[in-house]
Amino acid sequence: QLQASGGGLVQAGGSLRVSCVASGRTFSTYNMGWFRQVPGKEREFVAAIRWSGGRTDYVDSVKGRFTISRDNAKNTVYLQMNNLKPEDTAVYYCAAREGSWSDRRTDRWDYWGQGTQVTVSS
Repeated sequence: QLQASGGGLVQAGGSLRVSCVASGRTFSTYNMGWFRQVPGKEREFVAAIRWSGGRTDYVDSVKGRFTISRDNAKNTVYLQMNNLKPEDTAVYYCAAREGSWSDRRTDRWDYWGQGTQVTVSS
């Protein structure tokens, strides 16, 4: 089970960190990802981190602004979002999967959190 939190309202240029806590003792073996979705659009990949934390992947639109990290001792994955833009407004979902750590296709991820709303005002 995945529980996302930390969303909120922030002005453009501001920062926000969203977190996702996983239950279960096998968190450290799962690759973790963040996706986002706005109404009327498909859910899109944002970032992923390998189970060991040694490798990360980002969609081009967030490179240099967002950082994904994980703390396996706390069963938690984070997404630090800096220099936020209005187009970053979405519901952010965390996800977990085994297998390829950098697969960006939403249907390849096994487990999903409930989502947390991030709103960036201009």
